[in-house]
Amino acid sequence: MQLDRRELHRWFLGMGAATALAAPGRLLARAAEAGDPLRLVDPELRAAAQAMLSQHFPPLTRAGLPALRAGWVAPPPLPAPAPSVEIRTIPGPKGAPSVPVELIGVRSRPAPCPAILHIHGGGMISGRARNMTAFCQTIAAEFDCVVVNVEYRLSPETPFPGPVEDNYAALIWLAANAAALGVDPRRIAVAGGSAGGGLAAMVSILARDHGGPSLCQQILLYPMLDDRTGSTRKPPAHLAPVGWSADANAFGWSAFLNVPAGSATVPAGSVPARAANLAGLPPTFIGVGAIDLFVDEDLDFGRRLIDAGVPTALHVSPGAFHAFDFVVPDAAVSKAFTGAWKAALRTAFNKEA
Repeated sequence: MQLDRRELHRWFLGMGAATALAAPGRLLARAAEAGDPLRLVDPELRAAAQAMLSQHFPPLTRAGLPALRAGWVAPPPLPAPAPSVEIRTIPGPKGAPSVPVELIGVRSRPAPCPAILHIHGGGMISGRARNMTAFCQTIAAEFDCVVVNVEYRLSPETPFPGPVEDNYAALIWLAANAAALGVDPRRIAVAGGSAGGGLAAMVSILARDHGGPSLCQQILLYPMLDDRTGSTRKPPAHLAPVGWSADANAFGWSAFLNVPAGSATVPAGSVPARAANLAGLPPTFIGVGAIDLFVDEDLDFGRRLIDAGVPTALHVSPGAFHAFDFVVPDAAVSKAFTGAWKAALRTAFNKEA
C-alpha cells in the first residue's frame, strides 16, 4: 500500500501513530538534547520522518477525540479481482452490543483455507477496521485465506475489557463458523499492528486461559504491550520522535485501562507485558523498529515468550520508526520486515515459499 505525503496525516490519525500530546517542535527539542533527531533513521525513511515531524497536530484530549477520528478518510476497498469484502454483524460479548466485522476473501475453494483474525491499530483510542480493508484484501489474496477484520469498540468510551472481548467474540465466531466459511479451524492466526498487536496478544492470552480456539500463529507488528512505557518508564532519549510518542502512549493506555497508565495495579488481563505466565501461547512473530518507542517492551515480551517455551521469532529493523513499513513500503528495510512476518505466517499456514 503506497502512501504519498498528502496521505500521511490522514493515515496516521487512523492508525493512532502520530497523534501526540506534544507538538512537533517540542518533540524535536526533546530529541535534540541527544543530537540530530533523525541521525539514527534509515536513509530511505528519513524524508518521511522529516515530513511527519513537520506536521501540526491538535493536542490529544478526550474532548478532541471525536473530531480527530472524524477527520480521517479511509481508502476505498480494492476493486475486483481483489478478494470481496462483506460487512457482517456477529454476536458480541455477553451483555454487550453486536460486533461489526469485515469478512474478506470468502469464496468456493476445493479445500478449507487458513484464516486471519485481524485487529487494527490506533493507540486504543482511534482507527477503524475500514482503515485496513485494502491491506486485508491484499493479504487474503496473497495467502489465499479468509480475513476477519474487526470493528471493535474504542476507548475511553469503552475501556477494558470491552475492546478485547469484542475481538475475542470475533475469534469465537470465526472458529464456530469455520465450516460455513470454508476455513480450516486448525489454521487460524491472529494479527495486528501497534495497538492491534497488543490486543492480538490479549486475545491469545484470553483464548489460552478460557480454553478457546487454538491459534496457529500470532503476528505482532510493533505491538503496544506495556502501559508503563512513557509513564513510569521513560524511553531513551535517542529514540526518534516519529510515529508515536511517550505522552500519547500514556494517554492511550490510560483511556483503555480507565486508570492512569503505569499504576501499581491494573485490571487483570489488560496489559500483556504484566501477564505472569506466557506459557502455552501460540507461535509468535514480533517485529519492531530499532528506534520505535516500543522496541524495549517488544524485545522483553519476546524474551519472556522464549523463556516460557513459546516458538518465537524476533525481527528488529535498524533505523526504523513506528509503522515505517506502511509509510515507506518500498524501502529495503520495509521489504525485509514485511518479508519476515509473511514468512512466519506462510510457515504457520504450511504454504510453500
